[in-house]
Amino acid sequence: MNKNLKEQVLRSSGVNVLKCMRCGKCSATCPSYDEMEYHPHQFVYMVEKGDIETLMKSESIYKCLTCFACVERCPRGVEPAKVVEAVRLAAVRQQGGNHLEPTDIPALLDEDLPQQAIVTAMRKYAK
Repeated sequence: MNKNLKEQVLRSSGVNVLKCMRCGKCSATCPSYDEMEYHPHQFVYMVEKGDIETLMKSESIYKCLTCFACVERCPRGVEPAKVVEAVRLAAVRQQGGNHLEPTDIPALLDEDLPQQAIVTAMRKYAK
């Protein structure tokens, strides 16, 4: 467990992961649930336990739409989307950690892709 990495993610997200009671309501409302290896409530728990490196290697950090449906649904105000964003930011900050280049995105688009996903992808990968 990399304690500095855990502290970086917690500081970056601004989320108190200890408030999570693991009810799963955040995951139940997630539109990307079927695409994710780790679901929003699992992200929060894994960050709490310090298992950040596993999350950083997971495709799940790139599957989150950052739609904040999980944030709206959480009865404790935990904000799992902010935790996912913080883990993604930690992965991108590592050299070679960025999964896509903005120029790669247009080739991946299809007519069934929601506009929200396109805008979110451009926001995530244009930095």
